[in-house]
Amino acid sequence: MKLKMRLYLYLDVAVIISIFVIIFYLYSIKQISQKEQLYSELSTTENLFYNNNELVVAVVACGDRLNETLTLIKSALMFSKGYLNFIVIAEDKLKENLNEKLSEWKEFTHNGFSYRILPLNFPTKDGSEWMKLFKPCAAQRLFLPDVLPDVDALLYMDTDTLFLTPVESIWRYFNKFNASQMAALAPEHEDPAIAWYNRFAKHPYYGKLGVNSGVMLMNLTRMRLFKWTEYVVPIYKKYKLHITWGDQDIINIIFHYHPGKLFIYSCRYNYRPDHCMYSSICKAAEKNGVAVIHGSRGFFHSEKQPIFKEIYNVFYSFQLGSDIYRDFYQPVEAHLDTLENTNCGKLKNVFLKNIRRYLDLDFDNT
Repeated sequence: MKLKMRLYLYLDVAVIISIFVIIFYLYSIKQISQKEQLYSELSTTENLFYNNNELVVAVVACGDRLNETLTLIKSALMFSKGYLNFIVIAEDKLKENLNEKLSEWKEFTHNGFSYRILPLNFPTKDGSEWMKLFKPCAAQRLFLPDVLPDVDALLYMDTDTLFLTPVESIWRYFNKFNASQMAALAPEHEDPAIAWYNRFAKHPYYGKLGVNSGVMLMNLTRMRLFKWTEYVVPIYKKYKLHITWGDQDIINIIFHYHPGKLFIYSCRYNYRPDHCMYSSICKAAEKNGVAVIHGSRGFFHSEKQPIFKEIYNVFYSFQLGSDIYRDFYQPVEAHLDTLENTNCGKLKNVFLKNIRRYLDLDFDNT
């Protein structure tokens, strides 16, 4: 009898344990399903943010970069049709002038855009070291996911860049991201014979030739989920004696180890002197024109390849509200006509194609 009772007891216990196991299994499946659904909602490229007409452009301004910053913003306003939201992170001495000019433009455009001017915000520990990394304040972009917790995604631009096409043409690449990608960049170079990273870098870098960080689509929501900033500091501490290009090198190192997180768009979205100073190596620009011109290494203020300086100067002099064809396109074309004997000047049409397209001018595709 006792043996029978024990068997019944063991059986009852086994049944109870089985029930708990089944309940736990069903609960776990439900939790996993909910997590997968949440991740899918956060990761989907059909995010309402990307379909919104409000486009966020961020820039960091320090030192002598006031005029470059304002000229960049002006170029975005000249060509874009969507509502633009500018985020300018600037050192204190530049805030008054930035606010004065942007307020003037905002009133002039009848509130056709919005802007925020925010203070620099580096980690408390080693803040001064981050401030001086490569160019003044350039490393600020590494911390944007934490500095801008209310922003889902943005287009980060170096101050020495200019739009030759609407911001929308770059923004649409967000909708090409797969479920894992959290940023988009253009290659650092196209030709391994003269590229920098494969010949000189003493640290890991993305792909075969690295990436340039001057024009960067950033899905900040995904970067926060990835815990982006938790990678930045340890990588800097490990490689700080070996990095040459500061924040760009850190970005290359992160995407070297996580290549599936990066989307690559063509060199026409980050067209630099390297693409034309020896020979034409950006075939996408030859076909579809330069979308963003990047006067890296001071070329907007140099005579080395004067086409970059001339385009910048016409943008700088242009007054918002003036006739883009008469007061911008024609002066640019006239200046470029005088530079056909320079290496980059031989390719003048790649700089004009998108402006002509915007103005609906007849032009050939040569």
